[in-house]
Amino acid sequence: MDSILYTLPEMIHGQNYVLASYYIQLPKEVDVLKKASTLAIGQTIGTWVPIPGITEEIREKYMGKVVNIFDVPSLDLATQITTETREYIIQIAYPAVNFGNDLPLLITSLLGNDASTSAQVKLLDIEFPEEFVKKFHGPRYGSDGIREFSGVADRPLLLNMIKPCTGLSPSEGAKIFHEVALGGVDFIKDDELLGNPTYSRPQERVREYKKAAENVFEMTGHCVKYFVNVTSGAGEILENVKRVEEAGADGIMVNFAAVGYSILKLVAENTRLPILGHAAGSGMVYEGTLNGMASPLAVGKLARLAGADIVMVNTPYGGYPLLYQKYMQTLAQLLLPYYDLKPSMPSIGGGVHPGMVEKYIREAGRDIVLAAGGAVQGHPGGAGAGARAMRQAIDIVMSGQDFEEAARNEEELSAVLKLWKYQKD
Repeated sequence: MDSILYTLPEMIHGQNYVLASYYIQLPKEVDVLKKASTLAIGQTIGTWVPIPGITEEIREKYMGKVVNIFDVPSLDLATQITTETREYIIQIAYPAVNFGNDLPLLITSLLGNDASTSAQVKLLDIEFPEEFVKKFHGPRYGSDGIREFSGVADRPLLLNMIKPCTGLSPSEGAKIFHEVALGGVDFIKDDELLGNPTYSRPQERVREYKKAAENVFEMTGHCVKYFVNVTSGAGEILENVKRVEEAGADGIMVNFAAVGYSILKLVAENTRLPILGHAAGSGMVYEGTLNGMASPLAVGKLARLAGADIVMVNTPYGGYPLLYQKYMQTLAQLLLPYYDLKPSMPSIGGGVHPGMVEKYIREAGRDIVLAAGGAVQGHPGGAGAGARAMRQAIDIVMSGQDFEEAARNEEELSAVLKLWKYQKD
C-alpha cells in the first residue's frame, strides 16, 4: 500500500493538515478506494497520470491522503450487499500549505471536483488544525462583546427587521423604525433584500434611523442599535462600510452566502463595527444530497471563522423544512469552544413568535438573538405592541414563572397568543 497516499488518522493529528469528511454514493461495482484516491490526488497535485515534474517530495508534501472510508451502513461481507448503490463516508487529509488562509482556494481544494476526480460528493465537515485557525481572527466581538454592545446582560436579545423589505425611502423606513423601537427591541436590521438602491442609500438610512433611535431614547431611555446592510460586490463593499461608518452606523450586516466567506473576512478585518452575518441563499450550498456542503459547516463553522459576530440561523419551526439535528449542530458550531475563536451569537429566525420563546431559550440557551419579523409587524395592535409582546414573553421565561398563567396579565402578549399558540414542547 502507498504510504504517501494512505495514512492512519493518528498520523495526521498535530500536523498541518485539514481533514475533510465527504458523503458519496457509488454503484456497488465501483472501487471506493480508487475513487477516494483519485479525489485526494486530483484535488491536490492535480492528476492521477504520471507526468514529468511530480516527484516523491511533491507527493509527500502537497498530495492529499486518504485517511478513512466508512460504509453506510457498516458492511464487512460481500454477502451483505443487497442494493445496486452503496454509500460511504470518505475522509481525506489536505496539506494546509496548499491554500494557507485563502478561503476561496480552500473551498476550491475541497470541493473543486475537477475532471480528474469525477466525484459527486457532499462535504460534511472540515476539521481544522489549530495552526490553521490561528491565521483567522474570527468574531471581533463574540457573544460577550455583543452583550456589552447591546447593554443587555442576561437575557436573549430581540431583533426586528424593517418591513416592507423594499420600496421605502429612508424617512419612511424611519417611521417604522421609531414605532418598533418604542416596543423595546434591542436591534433593528435591514431586510436582506434591501441593499444600496438609488431611493435608499445605506448611509442615508443610517442618518434617518439614528435620528429615530435618538428620539426613542429621549422618550424612554431605551437604546436601540441598527444593523445596516452593506452587502454588495467585492469592488464596492468596503466603500459601503466606510460610508455607513462615517454616518454613525452601530453595526453592519453582510450576506456571506452571496458575497462569500472571504469578503466577510475582508470586511471583518476592515471595520470595528459588529457584524451580523446573514445566510440568505445558502440553501443552494447545502440542499443538495450529493453535492455542496452540510448546513452546520456552511452557516456555522465557516461564518464564525470568517468573523461574523452574529449569524442568522434558520429553525425547523417556520416554513423551512430544516432538520432539528442540523439546527442544533449549527448552534454548536457557533457557540461551543473552538480553539481561541470567540463564539458567534446565533440569531434565531423562522417561526419566532411569543408562544415559541420558551422553547427557543430551552433549546438554544440565553445567548441568542430572537429575530421576530411577522410576530412584531403583524401584531393586531401594531409593531410597537408586537415588540412589547415579545419582550413580555422573554421576561416571563427568564423569571421562571408559569408562562400561560403570567401571560394572562400582559395585554399585548395575551392578545397575540390567540393568533400564535404557546408551544412548550
